[in-house]
Amino acid sequence: MTIHNKLIIITAPSGAGKTSITHHLMHTFPQLAFSISAATRQARGSEKSGVDYYFMDMADFKQKIQHNEFVEWEMVYEGKYYGTLKSELQRIWDEQKIPILDIDVKGAIHVKQQYPDSAISLFIEPPSVAELKNRLEGRGTETPESLSARVNKASYEISFKGQFDKLIVNDNLEHACGEAEGIIKAFIDS
Repeated sequence: MTIHNKLIIITAPSGAGKTSITHHLMHTFPQLAFSISAATRQARGSEKSGVDYYFMDMADFKQKIQHNEFVEWEMVYEGKYYGTLKSELQRIWDEQKIPILDIDVKGAIHVKQQYPDSAISLFIEPPSVAELKNRLEGRGTETPESLSARVNKASYEISFKGQFDKLIVNDNLEHACGEAEGIIKAFIDS
């Protein structure tokens, strides 16, 4: 299998550590390139369009849906759409790199269904829902309502963990990063 066909999908409930593990893998393997997702939400803090996300308005996002420009898209939270553009995967393959997608659980399932033989999917699981709640509270970015919504959503998303190629329980970030590194090295070398 050539690099051109490969794809790495990393998913987890919010707060389980997928972004930290994705950053570790990007730092470890120069042949990986981050797949920038499209989003209808506003940029937060220092986020930049075309770097962190492709920020777009709802009309533009829906037009891209109608023109079949997404590999996957979801309304992840009420009124907030996220998706992976086909053009983004092609951009990375054109650079002779392997796209790494850090996406929500439903989106990850859809991508894996479209690339069953050339993609590897990793599900990052928190040690418990209670620990996940502590992590989200520790961020200091959640209202009681949004925290409750994220925790409920996480419980639901964990029920899909059996649909992924590899499961990593993130009870220790360093250990989880090492486990992910071994899985990805084997995938790249295959």
